[in-house]
Amino acid sequence: MPTEKPIIWAAAIAVLAGAAALYYYFHSHESAPAPPPPQLRLPPPPPPPAQPAIANPLPSNPAPAAKPLPSLSDSDALVHDSLVALPGAAALEKFLVPQMLVRHIVVTIDNLPRKKVAVEQRPIKSTSGQFVTRGDADSLTMSTQNFARYAPFIELVKGTDAHQLVQLYRQYYPLFQQAYEDLGYPGQYFNDRVVQVIDDLLATPDVPGPVALTQPNVMFLYADPKLEARSAGQKTLIRMGSENESLIKQKLQQIRAEIALKKAA
Repeated sequence: MPTEKPIIWAAAIAVLAGAAALYYYFHSHESAPAPPPPQLRLPPPPPPPAQPAIANPLPSNPAPAAKPLPSLSDSDALVHDSLVALPGAAALEKFLVPQMLVRHIVVTIDNLPRKKVAVEQRPIKSTSGQFVTRGDADSLTMSTQNFARYAPFIELVKGTDAHQLVQLYRQYYPLFQQAYEDLGYPGQYFNDRVVQVIDDLLATPDVPGPVALTQPNVMFLYADPKLEARSAGQKTLIRMGSENESLIKQKLQQIRAEIALKKAA
């Protein structure tokens, strides 16, 4: 029938079109690469911990050293000879413990604001003589005669030039810094600790005598719990007597003025 041809052609075209569509669909999906799997987004790494800021940086020495510093383990002779050669410090010779000098200086300075000082690591020999007291167990006080035990050391402190001492400290500062980091303070600045220790000593109260004591065992303790709770350094200054304490504080203030940026509170 005449009308069959257009229908047949229309049907053929539809079949071809459908076949072409199926071919395109399957081939386009076969050749297209598979979408990549979603990537796991990791959180950014945390920033490295900030180094503590240096509060009291020491200025570098204006003149370079004539020769490099020895290693810390080989520094005893040099530091010892330099200390006793300071103006007014010749008498220091009989006070110094020459072994591991820098390390023991650093340990003792770090311990002074604490409750106890490691006696076996002190760079200074123990004060000669016995601790002198007055009274009995019911009214025990610290005798003023006890203060005379410290007279040789006080004379040394009075005669030592603070500026020259600080210059020597600056010259050998890398040794002190290394000893401080070896003590367990990596990345921390030793001079900041020195300033903290000086401030603690300067905060020692002036205790008018007589200072009451107690002796629960072999050791003497301050009868006032507030005094006994103070740092080892402060209790040592109190034990030396008000006059000696005042002289040492004056020297400490001179030293602090040269190594600290901020004034003492």
